Amino acid sequence: MDCYSCDREAGLAGLPPRERIAVDEHWRVAHAIRTAHPGWLVLMPRRHVTTVAGLTDAEAASLGSWQVRLSRALAAATGCEKTYVAQFAEQASFEHVHFHIVPRSADHPSELRGPRVFGLLGAEHPVGDEQMDELSLRVAGFL
Repeated sequence: MDCYSCDREAGLAGLPPRERIAVDEHWRVAHAIRTAHPGWLVLMPRRHVTTVAGLTDAEAASLGSWQVRLSRALAAATGCEKTYVAQFAEQASFEHVHFHIVPRSADHPSELRGPRVFGLLGAEHPVGDEQMDELSLRVAGFL
């Protein structure tokens, strides 16, 4: 199986802060990779699942709480005005269900608002590891 999330989960203990912002029995939070947008978080189940309908009742019961907690932590850590929450899991090697929690500041460019924010993924000049780790530790401090 070629699954980025599961590959990372297998080495959980050795992951840098950006890959394990928060972890509980069902969920792991990481900073998105290859994004030009600092603070773009990804919430994913710790077991392999490819559809929202495939979540267990226990995973589903805590999903909404995680999304709200992460949105609040991002607001505290970044000063963002709101967060976007989205789930697609369509890209090869990223079919594992995951939820994007994306901070949107008041001065975020209008051409990159709403679903167009996904134009910041796959960036030629992504957020660096050091910046992701620093911001991830800040977000974790608000959880």
